[in-house]
Amino acid sequence: MKRLVLPSTLWLCLVAMFLLGQNAYAQTLPDFTELVEDAAPGVVNISTSRTVQRNPALQGFGGQEIPEIFRHFFGDSFPSPPNSGSGGGRGQERQSLGSGFIISADGYVMTNAHVVQDADEILVRLNDRRELPAELIGSDAQTDVALLKIDANDLPVLNLGDSDALKVGEWVAAIGSPFGFDHSVTAGIVSAINRTLPRDAYVPFIQTDVAINPGNSGGPLFNLEGEVIGINSQIFTRSGGFMGLSFAIPINVAMDVADQLREDGRVNRGWLGVMIQPVSQDLAESFGMSEAIGALIADLDPEGPAAQGGLQAGDVILEVDGEEVDRSSSLPRLIGRVAPGDNVELTLMRDGEQVSETVELGSWPDMDETTPAANSDSQVRLGVTVAEVDPAMRERLNISGGVEVSQVEPDSVAAQAGLRTGDILVSIDHRSVSSADELMRIVEELPNDRAIPVRLYRDGRSLFVALRLE
Repeated sequence: MKRLVLPSTLWLCLVAMFLLGQNAYAQTLPDFTELVEDAAPGVVNISTSRTVQRNPALQGFGGQEIPEIFRHFFGDSFPSPPNSGSGGGRGQERQSLGSGFIISADGYVMTNAHVVQDADEILVRLNDRRELPAELIGSDAQTDVALLKIDANDLPVLNLGDSDALKVGEWVAAIGSPFGFDHSVTAGIVSAINRTLPRDAYVPFIQTDVAINPGNSGGPLFNLEGEVIGINSQIFTRSGGFMGLSFAIPINVAMDVADQLREDGRVNRGWLGVMIQPVSQDLAESFGMSEAIGALIADLDPEGPAAQGGLQAGDVILEVDGEEVDRSSSLPRLIGRVAPGDNVELTLMRDGEQVSETVELGSWPDMDETTPAANSDSQVRLGVTVAEVDPAMRERLNISGGVEVSQVEPDSVAAQAGLRTGDILVSIDHRSVSSADELMRIVEELPNDRAIPVRLYRDGRSLFVALRLE
């Protein structure tokens, strides 16, 4: 067999071409070193502690604790031994970790609301290793934004960018404390913008493939200019760890919330007073629409702003102040960012024609509600829209309560459990349901990752299905 021998000059040329190609490839990748050096001092670690009551159901015979060897099976909900908790064995101290960042030199810090939820004590650790107690100025569960204040001055402040200018494909980086490892840096690209998640109708999330894990929550997401363009908030995971789907709150949304928290300690949002549902292709055709867009008004609060402003059941909201409502889930965000008392111009499809109505928005009747009943009912966790049961139907089925399932979101918890449009839901987790508001309250209290029995009527017959909340 003959061997091919290349001249030494040709070998040198090939090696040179390879090295040049590698160098050119390396030059196309971003360098985050300067960004990290400049931004790291403004990123903080946040630790919280709270005392939870012990669960008497986990006591052994004679009031004694079940032995330590069995604690593994009960996880984090198992009470500590009498000498390890606070209050002489009557409570247990829970601790959690998260991230945050400094937005003003006089000590204002931004993080996620879920990082500091129900905390008895909040401690902020700065980059220079100082640990300072923090005061919770306010938090907003609907956007998952919280504002803290520490007693310090001349702090390093991060530069804020414009999240509205963000484009899919841009390089971004995160700094946070995943699993307690302070100031860990990860990077990736923007995978999508204006993502709406099932439980977060008020946030147009930035989706990235940046590695985010527990402890990153509340930390900043940077563009290549070193500007904060988002707050890392959620991950999609089946394993509990990073899977390439991370979601950040746009900084423009977060700062609007922070400004209101700083001024009033709470967030005021506009309220339209409608129950909405998605527009399917068949519905769009029946309404004389060329494409399935907008939010269909299924019902209105008789005393709400929409009813007072002339809106009707069957109207399809296409635009809010000139901005397109591409899907029903976009409407709460567009309405919620308008202050109560302000007017909005709505473009509607009504009886096959486009019309405009101007409506003065109201305030949510109860600002402490985590999820508004008027727009979402129990859709927040189950993925269904429900309506009151017709009195004749109740009489025929001989039931006093119940709600009718009018819409089931594809791939939702309800859909996976087998719920269908037209089902009459009468109880969930052995608790009777008589209205949409009651269903929403019950669902928000249900635990995750446990089979929940649901009793319903279908085609005049009673049956049970089991659903599991994630």
